[in-house]
Amino acid sequence: MQWSKLTFFSKTLITLGAAGIIGFGVYKLAPGLKTEASRQLEKLDVSDKDVNNLVSTDELALPTNEPSAKVAGKPLVKIAGYAWNAQSGIIVANGGPKTTKGSPMETEGVNLELIRQDWLSELRNLQIKFIDEFDAGKNMPTEGAAGIMIMGDGVPFYISSTQQALDDKYGAGKYQLQVVGAVGLSYGEDKLIGPPSWKLNPQSMKGALISTVIGDGDWVTTVNYAFANGLKVNPDPATYDADAVNFVAAANDDYIEASKDLIKSQREGYTVSLKEVKDGKLTGKTVNRKIDGCATWTPGDKMVFDAIGGVTDIVSTKEFNNQMATALIFPKQWAEKNSTLVTSILKASFEASNQMKQYDSWRVRASEATQKTFAMETPQYWYDMFKGTKGEKNGISYNMGGSRVFNLADANQYFGVTDGTNRYKAVYDQVSRYLKGLNPAGFNQNVKRIVPYEEAVNLSFLKAIQNLDAGKANTADYTQKATSVVASGEWRINFESGRASLRPEGKDVLEQIYNLLIQAEDSKLDLIGHTDNTGTKVGNYSLSAARAEAVKSYLIGRGIPAARFQKIEGKGQDEPSADNATEAGKAQNRRVVVTILK
Repeated sequence: MQWSKLTFFSKTLITLGAAGIIGFGVYKLAPGLKTEASRQLEKLDVSDKDVNNLVSTDELALPTNEPSAKVAGKPLVKIAGYAWNAQSGIIVANGGPKTTKGSPMETEGVNLELIRQDWLSELRNLQIKFIDEFDAGKNMPTEGAAGIMIMGDGVPFYISSTQQALDDKYGAGKYQLQVVGAVGLSYGEDKLIGPPSWKLNPQSMKGALISTVIGDGDWVTTVNYAFANGLKVNPDPATYDADAVNFVAAANDDYIEASKDLIKSQREGYTVSLKEVKDGKLTGKTVNRKIDGCATWTPGDKMVFDAIGGVTDIVSTKEFNNQMATALIFPKQWAEKNSTLVTSILKASFEASNQMKQYDSWRVRASEATQKTFAMETPQYWYDMFKGTKGEKNGISYNMGGSRVFNLADANQYFGVTDGTNRYKAVYDQVSRYLKGLNPAGFNQNVKRIVPYEEAVNLSFLKAIQNLDAGKANTADYTQKATSVVASGEWRINFESGRASLRPEGKDVLEQIYNLLIQAEDSKLDLIGHTDNTGTKVGNYSLSAARAEAVKSYLIGRGIPAARFQKIEGKGQDEPSADNATEAGKAQNRRVVVTILK
């Protein structure tokens, strides 16, 4: 990856700005000095209810391809987003890139233009251009874009980093970005791609180099999988740690470039030059590494599977089913001034999405509108990829695509309005922990603070929707036995010595496990407790089982249904993971193994 090819935003994020990294150049040149160490954190949480509701309504007339004359005289609102199939609901609600005759958006009196932009840095620039003109006194700016759509788990990174730029430019708090709702959900489309061995034995990922958009949702999916399987993650994209999972930043913050990096490396031997690090210190050596995998989404996944063999999808948003919503972000000050307009955009999207859930004619029309909006592939391609498809190459099977759209019932459930389980808050808070704990590319030095959920999300627009049947929230079915392991990880959940009473720091770990369970909401769980060799063998069986039960009780108390727990067992001191001859080893052996199954 050449520096000259990076955008201003990418350079800012990677180099952190001169003020934040005075010492960075020193440690890059001086072997043995401390750098950002690879870390093992707790994995993301998933939930116990599948967000996929259906409200029975009559079939509506399809949007035409004819431009809407009815809204042509109204102020134009622009929303920019990636080429991403989880946006199909809002796209068909608009009839395509611009509002068409007979579309739900026209019915709501909205004149909307949807803009494809695959570079995260340019999405940010479009939104800042809009705010510049709004600050100059124009209520409906014509420059830039009022809103952007990105992966919801990438929002803490996007909002916090962009907020820093806004504060620096206009003063703290004058303008704020907020999520006003979600209009879809990735359900397999976003994924980690790599050799099948990573799926069969996640420990074989140790030392891997993966290309992705760092800080965005697919990076989160990969980090989540690593931590769920007890692997360390190297947060510095300029270094290589053989004992951790490593990342390289895709050029221009572009997920398609992440796919191209893997293809180029596997076909042409392309390598990346990285500073070697061991135990958090630079060794003074430089290594040239091929790229082993990528984290990307459709059409990036199909691009990889068409071009090379020997790879498959390792983990995706089908396993972490509530992780990645299609978040819609507006400047707070503009959205509140134009609240009826924002609510109307959401309402039209939810109505069209519910039509897609019921009628194939609407799914076909959505694929046509998506193709026209993205100006790539064919309508049949987007239709197939929305459902998700399977393929096989050289005996290795793989999955591509897979998306969902949100109706009003889905949105209310996802944000906890109907059932009290705020799935998005669990995602947002856990990713915020990742950013703080991992400090990818020096994030914490460049960004003064991570914007908390309470400031970053505004549900008033969602709650203001009227005259649209919200239906009832769906509930998950846990009656079937789960046999497929999604991930298995070990946590050091601190208990009082010789007891099954949780210490305060142990509860902090369990909160992170809870967040992961909210994201993989339709999964089931095995809990296996372990002890060190202190005390009697018989007593340790009982103690380890009691500790596993304590974890179960805590999670049930947080709202995880008892039906999700498939096996609770204590194995005492029989399966140590470290040497019981040392205090550090004993501490590692006092653990609970949580296995997520589907």
